[in-house]
Amino acid sequence: MPGFCKSAKWEEIKAHGYVLTPGRYVGAEEIEDDDEPFEKKMERLTIQLKEQFALSAKLEAEIRENLKGLGY
Repeated sequence: MPGFCKSAKWEEIKAHGYVLTPGRYVGAEEIEDDDEPFEKKMERLTIQLKEQFALSAKLEAEIRENLKGLGY
């Protein structure tokens, strides 16, 4: 299965100089193009990442307050 697993023959492993790096054998699975232009995708993902960073900071502050309440 590309990108997941492969049963390599001894001859193939020997041809690679006995290197067992998975990428040499497994490869990568084909990814379906979503037709979303790069600029739009980067804009959308950057906005999503900023929202996740904000949530992360909020949750970290809450955890720190809870730990402080427990004496830590």
